[in-house]
Amino acid sequence: MARPAQRRDRTQARSRVMVPPIHSASMATPAAGPVLVVGSGLIGQNWAMLFASGGFRVKLYDIEQQQITEALDNIRNGMKLLEQSGSLKGSLSAEQQLSRITGCSNLQEAVEGAMHIQECVPEDLGLKRKVFAQLDGLIGDDVVLSSSTSTLLPSKLFVGLAHVKQCIVAHPEGVVSPSDLDLVMSHGLGLRYAFIGPLETMHLNAEGMLSYCDRYGESIKRVLKTFGPIPDFSRATVEKVHQTMCEKVPDDPEHLAARRKWRDECLIRLAALKNQMPSQ
Repeated sequence: MARPAQRRDRTQARSRVMVPPIHSASMATPAAGPVLVVGSGLIGQNWAMLFASGGFRVKLYDIEQQQITEALDNIRNGMKLLEQSGSLKGSLSAEQQLSRITGCSNLQEAVEGAMHIQECVPEDLGLKRKVFAQLDGLIGDDVVLSSSTSTLLPSKLFVGLAHVKQCIVAHPEGVVSPSDLDLVMSHGLGLRYAFIGPLETMHLNAEGMLSYCDRYGESIKRVLKTFGPIPDFSRATVEKVHQTMCEKVPDDPEHLAARRKWRDECLIRLAALKNQMPSQ
């Protein structure tokens, strides 16, 4: 549950809404209003795909029509690839999901009828506050204003807004359980790290490494400055993580050995697969 954005203390101001996977059981109803995604970069494109997979109508807004056109092309290519590999989310076909996404370069028209607005502009406090100020003057009292920020405090993003009580930060990042954290790595980052390293990952997540650092360098430095003393790895925390791990793999020698054997077999098969992949 997200904390109200007007709370000022540091712990509450960092609250995040975890975005659950969208399954066919959580499909949008025909009467559901559209979702507006503000910003058509990589993050905005993926939010649009996620909402469309749940059957929601999605408006993708950007200030430049060419950017919207390119974003829609990227979404189409991505959905087709996911469908071909059997990885497309939801119960709708790629074409059905694509039909639910439209582009718009007029913010006032884009906001009309929206029940949820997901902000996805670059990680710049001044820019995000400008966007939210514009949105604040266009929405009513029943629209959720949500930011995709990874590093900015909600208390700084939403200060002074008339609709501040409707503001949240919703991001696929946030506070996770130990088992969910493992899933993020094994089903997400770990898959790409098996073929490309973290530096090439950054290189591809923008228009090259220089672009990545221009976009996210200040955010990275800002986060690093918030690091406090080295954690003491308190016994209570360790025991909580240990309990979660034991639910999956009991810590007796037999279960641990069996799991290690399974791990090693997976690594052998993955290594064989990598050898079969064409080099780039």
